[in-house]
Amino acid sequence: MLELHGIPVSPGVAIGPALVLNREGYRISYCQIAPDAVDEEIARLRRAVDALSQSLESNRFSTAAIAGNSTGDIFAAQLQMLHDPRLHAELQRRIRQGKQSAAYAVSQVLHRYASDLRRLDNSLLAQRADDIVDIELQLLQQLGAVTRRPLTELNEPVILLTHNLTPSETANLDRRYVRGFCTEIGGPGGHMAIVAKGLELPAVVGIGDFLESVGGATRVIVDGDRGVLILDPDEETVQRYEEGRERRKNLALRLAELRDLPAITTDGVSVSLSANIEFPHEVAACLERGAAGIGLYRTEFLYLSSDEEPSEEDHYNAYREVVEAMQGRPVVIRTLDLGADKMGSRPLTEPEPNPFLGLRSIRLSLKTPELFRPQLRAILRAAVHGDVRVMFPLITTLAELRQAKMLVNIIAEDLAEAKIPHRANLPIGMMVEVPAAVLMLDRFVKEVDFLSIGTNDLVQYTLAVDRSNECVADLYQSSDPAVLRLIKRCVEVAGEASIPLGICGEMSSNPARSLLLVGMGVRSLSVPPNALPKLKKAIRSVSILQCQEIAARALTLDSARDIDLYLLERLSKLAPELIVA
Repeated sequence: MLELHGIPVSPGVAIGPALVLNREGYRISYCQIAPDAVDEEIARLRRAVDALSQSLESNRFSTAAIAGNSTGDIFAAQLQMLHDPRLHAELQRRIRQGKQSAAYAVSQVLHRYASDLRRLDNSLLAQRADDIVDIELQLLQQLGAVTRRPLTELNEPVILLTHNLTPSETANLDRRYVRGFCTEIGGPGGHMAIVAKGLELPAVVGIGDFLESVGGATRVIVDGDRGVLILDPDEETVQRYEEGRERRKNLALRLAELRDLPAITTDGVSVSLSANIEFPHEVAACLERGAAGIGLYRTEFLYLSSDEEPSEEDHYNAYREVVEAMQGRPVVIRTLDLGADKMGSRPLTEPEPNPFLGLRSIRLSLKTPELFRPQLRAILRAAVHGDVRVMFPLITTLAELRQAKMLVNIIAEDLAEAKIPHRANLPIGMMVEVPAAVLMLDRFVKEVDFLSIGTNDLVQYTLAVDRSNECVADLYQSSDPAVLRLIKRCVEVAGEASIPLGICGEMSSNPARSLLLVGMGVRSLSVPPNALPKLKKAIRSVSILQCQEIAARALTLDSARDIDLYLLERLSKLAPELIVA
């Protein structure tokens, strides 16, 4: 038995025989075509592009049906790359003027695009390079220059072990037979990882060179919770994992019974559990799991899932659908958080050397009012249909907040003059995502109606760690003492000002960490819908005094590792049924 460690990117456990898939390198040799064959070669390229376009559209819709539109939109981004006019102009120039074969032109141009992105030494752009390589390989397959790998010919359950998988390959895995996979390279922020998580395929990536170690392994275990691959496990290990899977199934059934019960501690302290969503169709999952409201409605999907910029009516219809479906429950709509790792149908900025510190979120909105104004108009109009609140992301200075609030007031006046139904006095909040906002929070609380801590970015900016970079993934820790001190200050300042404060980052979706946050004084958590049942169970299993004791002890510890181990130990005693490892 051999245990190998990598990066967990998609939770769950899979057990089965190993299928080792060594990625064959491919090289397209230079091939010159005759002058009278140019038109036919361009026609071959167009047919290949059309066929690939249909394939990507199919991937987009099939993946979205299983894993949600946010995952399917990865293929929408690839479609945009595929139909880039500059790409087609260069390919046609090479074929017409250089008399190059379509396959050679595709290989040369797209390989150069990917190489240029990788040379920028930016993990985000490296992921885009992987998408380009994926498009290159699929176009070459359509042109008959590369043979498709036989992943569609499986007829028995397997665990796929390979050097790497592209997003398209991951989406096309036959989930009847591929129970999980492991790769030698990759990181938690890559599109392959996102697709795997959306499809709920247990996956571990970034293990390093391990394929040669597989040898004749007849059975393997992929532990997507701990980031472990076990080769040739003994019977005792297999039995332990099988029992764990059965416990998970039973736990899910028991947690479903809590849907209509309040999230209240044993001594009567209520905690609001809301849901984070990206798409209107997710409301059904929120209501199914008893969400008290929508604590974070991400609105970027309107830009990321279309080739055209959304109109005011597009915004309004999407917001109204969610607001009406929530039947009076609060809906917090976050304004555009585009930029950095998310871009819309057209480049909104010139390429930036460090996009996470550049023109993104509220900065981008304020600089491009032609994007911001239609969204704000739609939010004010949708607010007449229910309890709507607006929230601005990545606020760093008072000037940004005041400028955004002033624009809301101006738009409300415009709507009033035009006699368009709207709500002018909806609550306005801000996300606390940068240390500067925490340090100035005593000033911010005088100008907002509520606060929401976005721990994903707060951790990133506090610890100076790119959360999409697998090379420093071990440094990205939500439980770091510095992060906890910032959260503690937020709770204290908000409490003194009697301003509601919640947390909507991934940190709060962990049951053990949720008890810490409640103990620190947080009374509102917003998490992915599937995390709601476990959080509700954890909160209903403890008293507020126990949570306060947990927080007091955790704040004395010196490292994220020590804090997480302590939190896990406390959770195992207070709510042991949630520990299913």
